[in-house]
Order: sequence, then C-alpha cells, then structure tokens
Amino acid sequence: MGIRSVLHSPSLKTWCLPILLILLIVGSAIAVVQQVFMYRQEFRGLQEVREAREDLDVEWGRLLIEQQTFGATAQIGSRAVMTLRMYSPPPTQTVVLTTPTL
Repeated sequence: MGIRSVLHSPSLKTWCLPILLILLIVGSAIAVVQQVFMYRQEFRGLQEVREAREDLDVEWGRLLIEQQTFGATAQIGSRAVMTLRMYSPPPTQTVVLTTPTL
C-alpha cells in the first residue's frame, strides 16, 4: 500500500468531512461565546457610563440651584442699596451690645 492508496481510500474520505465539520462547529461556538462575552463587557461599561452621566446631571442641577441662589442674594443686596438706600454703617456708627453674664 502506497501513500496514494491511503489518501484515496474510502475510510479517509468518509472521516475528513465530518472531522472538518466538527472543527468548524467548535470554532463557530467558541467565536459566539467570545462575542457574547465581549458584548456583556461593553454593555456593563455602557451602564457605568450612563450612571456616571446621571450623577453628573444631578450635580449639574445642584450647581444651577446654587448659582441661582447666589444670584438672588446679589440681587437682593443691590435692590436694598438702590431702592431702600441701605448701606453698611462705618465702624464709628456701630454699637456692640453685650449681655450680662449670670
């Protein structure tokens, strides 16, 4: 029996196709598992980024409220000076009161 007869034997041809198909199926299954794993990692990363964005949105809202509060304080002060002609008295006009100790 020579090499040609082994390669052309019916037993080798009958085993080549099923082995090749099994290898392709296993390779395809491994590729699917890898893709699902990568998808889950990316999705987890996306969820973390969304949570960070929501936290930043909350912080932004707090900062806007704080800015409005400080702006309102400045407006109240300027209206008091302009409309009511209020001012801070100089130290010579300031009187400090103390309470008697018991």
